[in-house]
Amino acid sequence: MPLVDIEVIEGVFDQAQKAKMIENVTNAMVEIEGEAMRGVTWVRVKEVRSGQWGIGGSTPSTADIKAMAAG
Repeated sequence: MPLVDIEVIEGVFDQAQKAKMIENVTNAMVEIEGEAMRGVTWVRVKEVRSGQWGIGGSTPSTADIKAMAAG
């Protein structure tokens, strides 16, 4: 039974976006392993608090990430 963890920065994605992540990852597993995997594929979306992660040696905030996504 597959278990997929997705870690995102807290406050960046809303509930609908997280639900879509779960749906799409589940569908990807089903595409690879077959329909029997749908009911046993676990997908967890974990939120990491702002300032508790880093990229390139810096610790951008939730607001920084939202600004980057807005482009």
